[in-house]
Amino acid sequence: MPSTPSAPAASVLDLAPVVPVVVVDDAADAVPLARALVAGGLPAIEVTLRTPAALDAIRAIAAEVPDAVVGAGTVISPANVADSVSAGARFLVSPGWTDALLVAMKGSGVPFLPGVSTTSEVVALLERGVSEMKFFPAEAAGGAAYLKSLAGPLPQARFCPTGGISPANAPSYLALKNVGCVGGSWMLPADAVAAKDWARVESLAREASGLV
Repeated sequence: MPSTPSAPAASVLDLAPVVPVVVVDDAADAVPLARALVAGGLPAIEVTLRTPAALDAIRAIAAEVPDAVVGAGTVISPANVADSVSAGARFLVSPGWTDALLVAMKGSGVPFLPGVSTTSEVVALLERGVSEMKFFPAEAAGGAAYLKSLAGPLPQARFCPTGGISPANAPSYLALKNVGCVGGSWMLPADAVAAKDWARVESLAREASGLV
């Protein structure tokens, strides 16, 4: 029987310091992959809507991995919002935002992180009552130095940087007072997933969970 999930967290940024960004090609991999991440100390899992298997993967994790908090990433339309929440997503992450997408995410009933990469986008979201955001693509858009520079004029904004995050640079982001967590995929190397080497995924997840 599927477990009954607990209430969604008030903030995506407070779920875990590192959020794995997962691309699932085969829905059959979703449950063992999620179990490995949870066992390694990374319970918040962002499944990106980049493959046909993504919604089935979210559905399977939500039903079969009760200790996971599964969310949907690459959410770019109101239809994506509806489909993701229907599948069991407990948070939403977008690479960018429009007013229509923001309305849909606000109405979804789950926490969400709209994506930004410029100061003007941050100010526009603050103007609309949103203070928690994804910073993407983090390294290409200015990295930790850029986010540090935003803390002075915009202290109310908090971020989850994603895009180019690695074990080497994650600590510099996590040390910033306006960063709640980082997103990355380094704990899910393609060869390990292809080989279904879930023990290796768990080991890498455990290393990532110890970065803070």
